Amino acid sequence: MDEIRIGLVGLGGRGLSWLRLLHAVPGFRVTALCDPIAALHEPALVALKERVPAYTRYEDVLADPQVEAVALCVRCKEQGALAAQALDAGKHVNSEVPAAHTLEDCWRIALAAERSGKVYSLGEQTRYWGFVEAWQQLVAEGKLGRVTFVEGQYIGYYGTRQFFQDPTSGAFASVEDLPARPGAKPTWLHTMPPIHYLPHELSPLLKVLDDRVVEVTAMSTGAPSYAHPEIGQPDIQVALMKTEKDALLRLATGFTQPVPHARGHHWYQVLGTKGCVEWKRAGRGRPLLWTVDSQMHDLAEVDWHYERTDAPHGATGSGHGDADYYVHAAFRDAVLGVRPLEFDVYRALDTAVPAILAADSIAQGTQLLKAPDFRPNAQRAVGQLPNEVA
Repeated sequence: MDEIRIGLVGLGGRGLSWLRLLHAVPGFRVTALCDPIAALHEPALVALKERVPAYTRYEDVLADPQVEAVALCVRCKEQGALAAQALDAGKHVNSEVPAAHTLEDCWRIALAAERSGKVYSLGEQTRYWGFVEAWQQLVAEGKLGRVTFVEGQYIGYYGTRQFFQDPTSGAFASVEDLPARPGAKPTWLHTMPPIHYLPHELSPLLKVLDDRVVEVTAMSTGAPSYAHPEIGQPDIQVALMKTEKDALLRLATGFTQPVPHARGHHWYQVLGTKGCVEWKRAGRGRPLLWTVDSQMHDLAEVDWHYERTDAPHGATGSGHGDADYYVHAAFRDAVLGVRPLEFDVYRALDTAVPAILAADSIAQGTQLLKAPDFRPNAQRAVGQLPNEVA
């Protein structure tokens, strides 16, 4: 087998972006499309440039013998359950972020992956950025000493156009359009706690640290949004976390508050006992580095980029600083048996669970919550919940 027959589920803007990538990255053949909004089928078929089955029912994709893997771009509260359902049906899964929105669905994914033996991959791309690779090496070599404090934030501004959608046509409706579009319904971005989108911060930072979160607490501004009261989301949510290696993380998300950066801005900082690194704060800024033992009197600019210096030809222009390519190439290689998935199901859940717990902490009045480790151990056999072990 040298190609993967894959069904694309979810045909919104991100789904069409994945469709383009599945064309561009060798090793995939799209054999089915699926979206409950039938009006979205034809634009996707036109983009695909061939006729394949287009389903409105997810179960029909899973029953299709020409589908051996699912690209899951649905972005809804059932996302984790849908991933587990596909694994249980014997399909490999490459899922958009977030992996899931409940702890129960995270367990479903872990157990389904173990029981089925199929590949589960989370399509989180920021971990593949060039500067993340450089920071990982600095930490691994001890250049920053013992890491004690880490920050990350995704403060993006999506305007008002992605928070409501017409359920028949699939067209987005902005807040300003609502009087003329009374049938528009809140989208996943409207109903999801902003802090659930932390995987784009946790994934690269946990890779840099080679670590996992063990405790979480969080706080939030009030809802609805102060910037756009029509949107029932808080503007900012902030989590404080502790890792297994005793580092503290401060992570923030928000999507309704205007910021100077176009669409969204990721920012990261890693502080250790021998130095620190910091991502650029503005489009005209530069990343920064300082180390204790280098005769440095201040932070110095470093020419790190999102784009990798060792990127293969196919990565260029793939999206998100060329990182989208690696998401699909890694999934392809794991399914075809070329190499194991480095960002495996357990590391994927390491990025999902702390975000879910952060929202739970907010709902419980900023309670401190423990993060489970989904890896099998003495208390949990493969394919079983901990309380199922005899």
